[in-house]
Amino acid sequence: MNQILIRSVLLDNRFSDVLIEGNVFKAIAPAGTLRTTEPDAMEIDGSHRAIVPAFYNTHTHAAMTFCRGLSDDVPLQVWLEKYIWPREARLSAEDVYVASRFAILEMIRSGTVFFADMYWHRTETARAAREMGVRACIGVTFADVLKKDSDENFRFIEENISAYSDRIRLAVAPHAIYTNSAESLKRCAEYSERFHLPLHIHVAETVGEENRSVTPTNGLSPVEYLDSLGLISERTVAAHLVHVSEKDLQILAARRVTCAHNPCSNMKLSSGTFQMKRFLEHGIRVALGTDGAASNNNLDMREEMKFASLLAKMTSGDPTVLSATDTLKMATRNGAETFGLNAGVIAEGKLADALLLDLDVPCFATGDVVSNWVYAANSSVIDTVICDGKLLMRYREIPGSEEIERDFRNRFSSRS
Repeated sequence: MNQILIRSVLLDNRFSDVLIEGNVFKAIAPAGTLRTTEPDAMEIDGSHRAIVPAFYNTHTHAAMTFCRGLSDDVPLQVWLEKYIWPREARLSAEDVYVASRFAILEMIRSGTVFFADMYWHRTETARAAREMGVRACIGVTFADVLKKDSDENFRFIEENISAYSDRIRLAVAPHAIYTNSAESLKRCAEYSERFHLPLHIHVAETVGEENRSVTPTNGLSPVEYLDSLGLISERTVAAHLVHVSEKDLQILAARRVTCAHNPCSNMKLSSGTFQMKRFLEHGIRVALGTDGAASNNNLDMREEMKFASLLAKMTSGDPTVLSATDTLKMATRNGAETFGLNAGVIAEGKLADALLLDLDVPCFATGDVVSNWVYAANSSVIDTVICDGKLLMRYREIPGSEEIERDFRNRFSSRS
């Protein structure tokens, strides 16, 4: 097995040696005590570095990098119906591949090694993720109102489930209640249960979402309506959940749903105020996502951490809500566990996903590393990105990045 030994790196305020063997953390010990056993092992000097968990982005639309900065400052429905859906209708499979590679490049640079995607031409997003060495959960996306072929989607799941079982996995991804009929949503729930797949869906993102539902909800909230159809379970990853009642929160807690919280997108689209303190009080697992680059407008999970924590404090009026440590957990361990990954923690036996942060920068000169990582730093301090025991970025260099950027600009930029 390939070995990587990171020597004398700061981990949990102690200098340690961290040995990676294959795709797991094999051993962690005091600095200067570990040795490699393979002649071709790689050794990294971590003496001016801190090692922290990598990011797991639980809700995004990777290929939407192609429309970043082209449809800003409008309400969600106008944004979708006037700007986004018409552009998406013209997308080719190769467009999605090129845009997804560009998105993954941005994610790696900002420390993300996993993303849960919901988009079209899913095989092209999966191809990009495989080639670039990251993890992904690729949504098979359903949207009846856009006249996508639901039967073909269900056949795809049946025929490809075994091919998506390692770094790249599948999810059942009905877009929302305002793009899918009750019949389609029920069938999505059945396939999620039958194949033990995550069910990834937008829920309660805006006020009055139930009034736009394809099938009348008969006075039920979006959460209640989806629960009545069988879509609310421990496999459900519900993006946004901005507008929820006490009854909704009780349902979400009882069903052990994970909320994919997208603070930057919610604020930019003026979707509403996420009730972080109430989610935590109900014991609902919250993870973080960026949403797409068209509504954020970047894919930087470190930035998402800071906004999530500050927004939680401001809206609750309680500065103790969502500490730096808890925020980092949402962006790392919570996301990994949501998608069944034995990762998100730097610990023996866990999957070897990690970031090395450059400590020789002003924001780390004093204070706690985790606090400064959440509140003071930016993604430029990331020196090294490791996913599945392999170096995806070293000294901020990513192999092939120039080609990826050139291909994207040639295809999408009006200035190319």
